[in-house]
Amino acid sequence: MPIEQSARIVETKINWRLPMAEENKPEQKTSTTKEAQDKLQSSKEHARRAAEDLKSAAGAFAEEYRGKAEQALGEARGKAEQAWGDARDRARTFQEDAEQYVRENPTKAIFTALGIGFVLGLIFRR
Repeated sequence: MPIEQSARIVETKINWRLPMAEENKPEQKTSTTKEAQDKLQSSKEHARRAAEDLKSAAGAFAEEYRGKAEQALGEARGKAEQAWGDARDRARTFQEDAEQYVRENPTKAIFTALGIGFVLGLIFRR
């Protein structure tokens, strides 16, 4: 009899605890769901802040290198303008010198031109 009695007591205790466990399950689900939602919201906020930081850093990086590119472009433009000006001045000087030489030595200039023309004619005829 003590075994039967012990079995009944255990069965009674189990049956008594089952309804309590069933009652606690929705609360556990609710708290677990709430915790999961809180973690999800926290993760979303963290991801949003990380994206904003990345966007800010990329903007600063782009702005820095845009400034450097504009500076390099300005320097290259200045050098190109200077080289163009130097070439234009040299060509103008060469033209003025040639005109002056022709005025001072017209005969030499004509024979020089004829000689150059003759040589070029021989070269291109072949």
